Amino acid sequence: MPNDPIERREVVTGVPRRTRRTSGHHRPRTEIDEQTTLGHTYVRSLMRSQLRAALAVFAVLVLLVAPLPLVFAAMPDGAGLEWALLGFGIYPPLVLLAYWHVRRAERNEQDLVRLVEDR
Repeated sequence: MPNDPIERREVVTGVPRRTRRTSGHHRPRTEIDEQTTLGHTYVRSLMRSQLRAALAVFAVLVLLVAPLPLVFAAMPDGAGLEWALLGFGIYPPLVLLAYWHVRRAERNEQDLVRLVEDR
């Protein structure tokens, strides 16, 4: 038996694939889940951008709808133009405005998701 080679085991050391950072720096998703100050900042940033989009939509809506009583008062009675104005002059811009708002809100949320996504 002295001539039998001894099985030798090699240990390979290297950088672990997934390590926890011990410096106190967490991933943004962890910051949000644990409701830290940084996570709160991320969420507030999203809320602020959503509020800005909503206020922009509201401002355009007010500019679109507020002058309608004056326009209707200036129109001759019984002309039926009110319905044409409402049907073709107001609703298409409202639909476009709603579409823009939904796209903007989704883009804001996607920006946050990209920011906090685990890399």
